[in-house]
Formats: sequence, structure tokens, C-alpha cells
Amino acid sequence: MADEPQSGHGKDNLIPGVKYVIAVSSGKGGVGKSTVSVNLAVAMALTGAKVGLLDADIYGPNIPMMMGVTKPPEQKDGKIAPAESHGVKLISMGFFVPEDTAVVWRGPMVHTAIQQLFRDVLWGELDYLLIDLPPGTGDAQLTLTQLVPLTGAVTVTTPQEVALHDVRKGMMMFQKVNVPLLGIVENMSYFLCGHCGERTEIFSHGGGERAAAKLGIPFLGRIPIDPAIRDGGDSGTPIVVADPASPQSAAFREIAQRIIAGVTGAATGVPPIESLLSKIKNPFAKP
Repeated sequence: MADEPQSGHGKDNLIPGVKYVIAVSSGKGGVGKSTVSVNLAVAMALTGAKVGLLDADIYGPNIPMMMGVTKPPEQKDGKIAPAESHGVKLISMGFFVPEDTAVVWRGPMVHTAIQQLFRDVLWGELDYLLIDLPPGTGDAQLTLTQLVPLTGAVTVTTPQEVALHDVRKGMMMFQKVNVPLLGIVENMSYFLCGHCGERTEIFSHGGGERAAAKLGIPFLGRIPIDPAIRDGGDSGTPIVVADPASPQSAAFREIAQRIIAGVTGAATGVPPIESLLSKIKNPFAKP
């Protein structure tokens, strides 16, 4: 019987200057995971923290466009200096692969590429490094958990009932490699009409919160559907920068604060990660 995959805890730390490493995941594509990653990273940076963002979506790297960076990062002393935008250091395969070129790689090549994004990048001293994972539970996710000590993972979902099934699969993967789940973000939670103010729950309501309750993990908050959020991603100016006073930006900032509280034990009513471990170590274990 093959050994179970192990987490990066106890291995050589490829990023010794980083205090907290947080993976942002999703059970499937199309839930706005990269949009959430970008806005959370910028929201964390706005608190004064030193923040990095690693685009580990090897097959569909969108972070450079969403952060408004077109110039490739420079080399320094044989390594890569990450690009910087909106107060966040970032790196992505999107900088190294032509825009119209498909990445067709097998697992070992994905493993090597992700390893290089840690080993060959001058991240320096960071408070938080967010890692935007590809959707699902494949090679990139397993490689990440084997390479670096993850503080925890955030899962992004949409509200419909099928979300519970996808969140459960992702949760099981992180549980197998001993990575605690910091909580669930419900994206595209509802649409608020800008003309009449009517609220429409396009993808049903409450799937993310129900999933969190059933799994015994924190529910971090809701992000509404809004054209301004999409505009921010297309233009390279995330909404937390483009319109900081908006309710959408406030939602991202609140979720960022809850994640910070979850990993640092800050006094915001959210328990630190140590106290969460006993609750989420194995939510699928039989009684």
C-alpha cells in the first residue's frame, strides 16, 4: 500500500522569511477563486502587512492581468525578484509563458515548476504569502503540501447545494495531508440591483454557510456578484483599491481580517489556528 502524502511540515523550508502561508482553493473552477485571492492579498497589504501572492494555477495563470502587471520580473543574483503591484509581491507562470501558448505538462513538470516558484524567487520577509491554487485536487495541490509548511487553506465556493459536495472533496484532500482549513468564503453570494436595490440570489442561498456548519469550520463571509468586481479584475485594479468605500470592498476586508485572526490569534473574536486544529483535524472520521 502506498504511503499517504505528507504535508510540508518538517521539510526544508523553501521560504524561511514567510510567517504564514495560506492556500486559496476551490473544489471546481468558475467560482471566482483568483478574484478572491487577489482582493484578499491587497486587503491584507492595506493593513500594513507584508504580503506576497503566488499564482500556482500553472494551466490558467490570471494573476498578472488581475493585478495589472505586464512587465516580467527581473533577475537578481541568479534568482527572480517578484513583481510588485498594489503593495503585494507576486509571481506567476503567466510571466514566463506566452499569452497564447497552452501549458501541456504532466505531473512531474508541474511539481518542478511550483518548486521553482518557491526556491528561485526572492520573496524576502513576508507576513503572509497567499497561494492561488488551480481548482480541484490534483498534482499542484499535492506538490504544494509536500514542499512548504502551510499554515492553512481557505476554500472559495458559490452558494448552491452542489457546493457542499465540492467543498467536501477539497476538505478531504487537505485533511489527508494534515493542512487545517481556515474557513469557507461564499463568492457570488447574491446580486444587488444598482437601480432598484432588489436583492437576487442567483445561485440560491447559503450553501457556503451550510457547508461550513456541517464540516465544523469557520464561515468567513459572503461576497456579492457585482460588475465592479469583474471590472477590477479585467483592468488590473482590484475593487478594494478601485473603490475602497464600497460594500464589496468592505466584505473583502472583513474576510481578510478574519483570516488574519485565524492564523495569528488577533483579538477579533475568531479563534487562532491552534484552537481550530482539534475541531477540524478529521471532520470525516466515523463517530
